[in-house]
Amino acid sequence: MNEEKQIFTVSELTQSIKFVLESAFDNISVEGEISNFKSHVSGHWYFNLKDENAVINCTMWRGFNNYVFFTPQDGMKIIVTGRLTVYPPRGSYQIDVRSMKPAGEGELQAAFERLKQKLKSEGLFDVERKRAIPFFPSKIGVITAIDGAAIRDMISVAERRFPLVELIIAPTKVQGSGAAEDIVDSLTELNKIKDIDVIILARGGGSIEDLWAFNEEIVARAIYTSRIPVITGIGHEIDFTIADFVSDLRAPTPSVAMELATPDKQELKNAIEYLDQKMEELLLEKIQEYRQRIDDVVDSYMFRYPLEKVRNFYQKIDNLFYKISQQIDRKILLSEREIQKYFSIISSYDIEKTLKKGFTLIKQDDKFVTRKQMYLSSKPVTIKFYDGELNLDDK
Repeated sequence: MNEEKQIFTVSELTQSIKFVLESAFDNISVEGEISNFKSHVSGHWYFNLKDENAVINCTMWRGFNNYVFFTPQDGMKIIVTGRLTVYPPRGSYQIDVRSMKPAGEGELQAAFERLKQKLKSEGLFDVERKRAIPFFPSKIGVITAIDGAAIRDMISVAERRFPLVELIIAPTKVQGSGAAEDIVDSLTELNKIKDIDVIILARGGGSIEDLWAFNEEIVARAIYTSRIPVITGIGHEIDFTIADFVSDLRAPTPSVAMELATPDKQELKNAIEYLDQKMEELLLEKIQEYRQRIDDVVDSYMFRYPLEKVRNFYQKIDNLFYKISQQIDRKILLSEREIQKYFSIISSYDIEKTLKKGFTLIKQDDKFVTRKQMYLSSKPVTIKFYDGELNLDDK
């Protein structure tokens, strides 16, 4: 008797595989390296998990990935927990990830170093681009958790050192999922306020996981593009984050960050008192200097005998008058000589003197005859002598 072999449809087979796999692998943890990570606009994450010999697709839905404190990056080794599922339209299986964590602190440190080298090569850490912190801030923006010890410590420091400053506090999530995005939003909002002089980005101490939001690339770039100088005070003195390298000034703690952002009122008071004392000393020195100069003038010979000074001026005036008089006389003498010279020249051309010497003038038709060819024998002639005239009429 031949048993008839069961024949499955593709859907039936896929459904059977789906039932077997999903029942057998309902809650599994898998370690591997991330590749082809994509964050969809819907908020879902799609990536591959691989090792040396195999690759498996993974999906992490929005809502679950909100609890991941770091942003996954290609090359990072992680441990995911979830269930195996089958996607019938493609006949493929994948891990439906419910939680994700780095495969030890070493992976976080490796991710930290990769991002640090990347941003450093782009110039985000360059000292030349870091801005100076204003000495007398009127407004300070503070980004931190509103319910933490850090904000209380910073307020206390500000009240003690420089109570004139106004604090603009942006309550911000600084740990866990969504903290990096919240920090970026706070930086953006504070940069919209025109009269804020400096921003403090701070939180108290914690593990590398607690501080990881400050190692996110989006936070580093938001600090870099901030138009307002940024001081970071994150964790304890031994804690360094990517945000510390990008910021304009790094403080070891939130309290020290506020100290670096504000002048000390007692130091200012001491400086004012010192300057007041120095100004008083300088004024007294100047007064004494001018008093001595006045005493020297009063004790001088000319001040004690003022008439002598007047007489000296009289003598100077007399000397000037004498010099001026001499110059005038000289000018007059030279002018007289010039006049005499011109008078002699003019006198030499006097007609009467010429006639007195025996010369005569001949006139015809009331015109002097100065050339032989001008003389006309047919016309009357008048001859002028020194002592009279003689008229000759040829007719």
